[in-house]
Amino acid sequence: MKLCFSLKGNLMECGFTNVRYQIIRTNNSLNYLKHSLLILPLQAAKKPSVKRLYLLILRSYVGPALATFFIVVFVLLMQFLWRYVDELVGKGLEWNIIFQLMFYASFTFVPMALPISILLASLMTFGNLGERYELVAMKAAGISLRKIMMPLGLFSLLISVGAYYYSNIIFPYANLKFRSTLYDVRQKKLSLNIREGIFYSGLQGYVIRIAKKEPDGTTIRKVMIYDHTQVQGNNKLVLADSGRMQQTADGNYLLLTLFNGTNYEEAGTRGQNQRNPFQRTSFTSEVIKFDLSQFKMTRSDDDFFKNAYYMLNVKQLGYSSDSIGKEVNQRVTELKGSMLSYYSNFSKLRLTDSVLQKLPPGKNIKSFEELSASDQKKIASYALGMARNSKGSFEYNRQVLKEKVELKARYDIEWHRKFTLSFACFALFLIGAPLGAIIRKGGLGMPLVISVLLFVAYHVISFTGEKSVRSAVTDPWKGMWMSTMIFLPVGIFLAYLAATDSNIMDAESYRLFFKSVVNKFKKKKYSRNENSDTLQ
Repeated sequence: MKLCFSLKGNLMECGFTNVRYQIIRTNNSLNYLKHSLLILPLQAAKKPSVKRLYLLILRSYVGPALATFFIVVFVLLMQFLWRYVDELVGKGLEWNIIFQLMFYASFTFVPMALPISILLASLMTFGNLGERYELVAMKAAGISLRKIMMPLGLFSLLISVGAYYYSNIIFPYANLKFRSTLYDVRQKKLSLNIREGIFYSGLQGYVIRIAKKEPDGTTIRKVMIYDHTQVQGNNKLVLADSGRMQQTADGNYLLLTLFNGTNYEEAGTRGQNQRNPFQRTSFTSEVIKFDLSQFKMTRSDDDFFKNAYYMLNVKQLGYSSDSIGKEVNQRVTELKGSMLSYYSNFSKLRLTDSVLQKLPPGKNIKSFEELSASDQKKIASYALGMARNSKGSFEYNRQVLKEKVELKARYDIEWHRKFTLSFACFALFLIGAPLGAIIRKGGLGMPLVISVLLFVAYHVISFTGEKSVRSAVTDPWKGMWMSTMIFLPVGIFLAYLAATDSNIMDAESYRLFFKSVVNKFKKKKYSRNENSDTLQ
């Protein structure tokens, strides 16, 4: 049986115009046709343009990559807002502060969004090419899968190089700005919000309660103010029938104008079981001025955060790690020396001064048993005290060394992370591109599911390796490169399967395989039954 078809669509732009192919079926099964075809070119109008083909592949790759990247960043940004919504709401933050916080936060999500966008884009690109049989046409025209993947491979290498410079230059600066802004937002007090019937203590030194707010937002009724500015308890109270709240033009002060009220103030110092007289003063109008500078957000100096390990570049991380390593080695050497000196001191019998004074002149004690019971007790107490001091010193130095080793591990982790992001982008491309060519499924369904599963596996392995480094179980380079060392061979193997037109992801091939196994089993069972009947 012979079938003929003409290519249409995107490949027509690359010189595949009016190309006809003769498809010869080499298997009797129609369902197995796509895996058993010999494609022979019959007629071609002109030689396909490889340059146009590469541009076509790049265009089909860049679009899904950018879309996936921004979608992932947006999702992570929404997760960030959901996480810190309690710290942002109710503080009266200006729009530029919120914009800065979200802007710098989006830059910190790039290391997570970039690898998954590359993986999904490569899966979608080659899945679409395989689903539309465009890969088949390219191979029939003499273009190998290696050449088809070459432009995207080079493009992924450029992205990997850019990812390194991003991790080394842009990411530390964005992380510094994000952390400092988030710290300032957390330190900012809630905005002024005096509600009806509730004692409000947000103003330093004052507790205010109002019974009712008028709709205009400024007029208040039944005002009660406790003045604690003298730090002597509730010795000053202001009551008023009504009032008006207004802020100054610069927003630094709140002017509270009270009408028809009374001031109550205790005279003298309050003591235990002591009643002091109080003064009562009536007024028709009185103005109280409150300082609102405490509600404004103050910006911290970036130098306060810049020495943290996640704010440094590769050079700074290497220098800090080496410095901590030298300090750790020095402390270990000193600790060994102190412990050796302790044991050397007790290698021979050492007598206390009180025991030495009791000994007759010229007498030499060579063993602990020669001393009296009281002297033995004194020497044992002396030795026990020295042992406790040595143990305390040892425990302190051990804790300091543990903290230093953990800090060095964090610097080493960040140093390796600058490089693992770059290699992760290329490794995930090597997995996504051949896997897309194997599964031959385009769109967002299957590629999205596979990319999410692969990225979760990659992230779990990376997290496990990083945790093992922090726990000092493995070396930094082993733990941080564990995911890359696992996924890179997998990508090379998948590239080999795709280049050899493997049907590993085809369900029909597995169905035929199991069907052949079942048929062989049935034949063996039938032959055994015939043999048993013959023997009978």
